[in-house]
Amino acid sequence: MEGEPTLQLRVFDLNCWAIRYLSKRRQERVQLIGDTLRREGFDLVLLQEVWSEQDYSDLKVKLGGCYPFSHYFRSGVIGSGLCVFSRFPILDTLLYQYSLNGYPYMLQHGDWFCGKSVGLSRSRAGASMGVLASRPLFPPSSCQLHAEYCREKDAYLPHRLVQAWELAQFIRHTSKAADVVVLGGDLNMHPEDVGIRLLRGWTGLRDAFAEATRFEGCEDGCTLVPNNCFTVNSELLPFPLGIRIDYILYKAVSSFTVKCEELKTTTGTAPGTDIPFSDHEAVMATLHIRRQGQAAGDTLATAEPTLADVVTEARTEVGVGLRAARRQRYSAGRMAVLALLLLLLQAAAVLGALAGLAAEQPFPKLSFSLLAFFALGVLLLATGLHLFHTMEVKMLQGTEEQMRMALRALQERP
Repeated sequence: MEGEPTLQLRVFDLNCWAIRYLSKRRQERVQLIGDTLRREGFDLVLLQEVWSEQDYSDLKVKLGGCYPFSHYFRSGVIGSGLCVFSRFPILDTLLYQYSLNGYPYMLQHGDWFCGKSVGLSRSRAGASMGVLASRPLFPPSSCQLHAEYCREKDAYLPHRLVQAWELAQFIRHTSKAADVVVLGGDLNMHPEDVGIRLLRGWTGLRDAFAEATRFEGCEDGCTLVPNNCFTVNSELLPFPLGIRIDYILYKAVSSFTVKCEELKTTTGTAPGTDIPFSDHEAVMATLHIRRQGQAAGDTLATAEPTLADVVTEARTEVGVGLRAARRQRYSAGRMAVLALLLLLLQAAAVLGALAGLAAEQPFPKLSFSLLAFFALGVLLLATGLHLFHTMEVKMLQGTEEQMRMALRALQERP
């Protein structure tokens, strides 16, 4: 509609890969990221894997003049790694930690310890910045889902689908009072994966790469590419061009329309340096927001029969994970029972020795002590695993039931 006020929202999203003390050239890369953000002057910056709060503090000091509003989302043992920098006032924030996030005993992966989450910050575009006089309200969210690690044998697929479902529900329930929703992050899913189709179909979010009028960057919008010096190329063997797992998604909820005018990705080393910002390429989008005369409403993105198929596919995969979790719970419980029986047998032997039933033979105290400590350790470990997998079963079962009800509602609609 000609003459209507508009807003151009420039969004920067990056998985920083900034694990404290371990990542290669971390401090140098954090400095480069800060210099670039200050020079480019984006409206909204969404960062993931900023594990070090000191790195966040350094960025906050460096960017204070350009981005007066910021927030760091704390979660898990080592932190969520999520933070947001904004030119617009942040009205409030909310962190939602996914109910399932891998396994604590998979130390080499570590997803469980960081408490993967979605962080929401409600912002309002002010008229003083020369934007819409109606001051649109938009909750930008930064998120990260569980990593894939092995596509052929993806043991974490059910957990990632639970996360995608919870993220979709989170967006639907928190965006009702918003005018525009922006979601950026490392979703660890390919564009055709069931999880991303479920997320987009259930929320109505649009993919900036697919909708962009102009695109500049890596081929097919890939954000994990083989020519990045920090990338483990063996993980990309089936994908010679790379993969696209970082997204900027958006939608208009009320009386606004949103269009992606331009999308860019970085293409390797930072300007004037010999290193890239991260092992992921940054994604930058220019969103054109325009007020329209009539409220658009909150609608699903895909036709209901197609969405029903996606929910069915996701529910099937969650069911597979549920059966696997039940088997693991049974195995852990059986191990705990065996360890308890061993301790009881040892206790009976000790009592017999104390009663003088085996006085003619010396009592092997050292061997019994070592065996008792071993049995006790196995009992504690197996009990912990049994409790963990019991919670996993409940979460998977709850999500499967939610999907079943959602599927029934879709199928019953005329």
